[in-house]
Amino acid sequence: MKQLIDKHFILPKSDLIEQVKETRNRTLSLIEDLSDDQLNVPIMEIVNPFRWELGHIAFFYDAFICQTLDGIPPLMDDGNDLFNSFEVDHSDRWGLELPNRDGILDYMSKVFNKTIDRLDSHTPSSQETYLYLLAISHEDMHAEAFTYMRQTLGYPKPIHEHSKASPSGDLPGDVEIPGGTFMLGAKPGDSFVFDNEKWAHPVAVAPFKIARAPVTNSQFKEFTEDKGYLRKEFWSTQGWIWRTKKGVESPIYWSKGQNNWLCRSFDTYVDLEPNYPVSHVTWYEAEAYCNWANRRLPTEAEWDLAASGEPAGDGKGISEVKRKYPWGDRSNDGNYANLDSALMGCVDVAAFPEGDSAFGCRQMLGNVWEWTADPFYPLPGFVIDFPYKEYSAPWFGYRKVLKGGAWATRTRLATNKYRNYFQPYRNDIISGFRTCPK
Repeated sequence: MKQLIDKHFILPKSDLIEQVKETRNRTLSLIEDLSDDQLNVPIMEIVNPFRWELGHIAFFYDAFICQTLDGIPPLMDDGNDLFNSFEVDHSDRWGLELPNRDGILDYMSKVFNKTIDRLDSHTPSSQETYLYLLAISHEDMHAEAFTYMRQTLGYPKPIHEHSKASPSGDLPGDVEIPGGTFMLGAKPGDSFVFDNEKWAHPVAVAPFKIARAPVTNSQFKEFTEDKGYLRKEFWSTQGWIWRTKKGVESPIYWSKGQNNWLCRSFDTYVDLEPNYPVSHVTWYEAEAYCNWANRRLPTEAEWDLAASGEPAGDGKGISEVKRKYPWGDRSNDGNYANLDSALMGCVDVAAFPEGDSAFGCRQMLGNVWEWTADPFYPLPGFVIDFPYKEYSAPWFGYRKVLKGGAWATRTRLATNKYRNYFQPYRNDIISGFRTCPK
């Protein structure tokens, strides 16, 4: 764990308290309007029971802060047996004797109060800062999962406030990225680092082109209406097996109306927005579209270079500068990226021009997660010294890397170096893609 922690990085307790409170308020806002019946979801591989997931969020603070830092007994006697995700098989979570809604909320409240009280009592160390940020990030990830779980289950939109975006159109064309040696991964000394981001290492990247924006619904509709789902030549072996088993002929939430395509947004069917990025598509669908369009998915290194690199001063090659965000090092203030559920859905791919990367790529953070070509593997220097040892290691080789963040991703998580990873058949997540010419 020492490798992960910058001993000089200590946040004021007021900042940590504010973040703990803010992320908890967001979590509770995502379930407070749901009835007890709605909290009881059917057994599915891609969701968890709501009460289990809420208890798991509280257990994470209990285990990694209260127990680890203070050495106190668990705040729920059987918390480990109920809510430890690596002790309880996914399918068994529906059969557990979980507390009722009030009992779960009471456990969450006890852990929350203990967390705030210990923060209030002293100045946190670098280790404490790290563990608090880890727990906050973990809750942020589950808040995003609650959002797309509501989409999966056909529940209404979450009730927290959001605004509406104005149409801005599409953004066709590619940008040219000069080749060079690029440092992929986090640098020692970065303020907060996940284990799979360790460590920055040189990667040789040949010159390439990449789309200015993600693939739109309009573009993907052409593939669908050209019977792309039914043409085996565009699909990998595993992709074709997935498609035929599921009987898929369009993205999961699309439906053909009398005169046009519709798309389900939570519990309502709406007209398909032509300039929104296609979303809720699997890696297999992204790969098949690329083959149909004579394009390809970018590698993780190419995506990262397009998002965080800068051209050299002489216009030849790339500089040594690596940006934290596509637009620079300032955090998103609402003008750079579609994050934090501020708009409660996708926007046109031409929106947020102020968030362009140095090379002219738009929306590399926010709107939709973007599939890359690469499997999820450790970077050179990876060791299991992370407090949450099961965060990355069990999943290497079985999943694909996604980059960028979606509209429901928290700004705290969405940086250029962040690596998300899911199985290639997942289409419940808010996932799209951009392409490169072959």
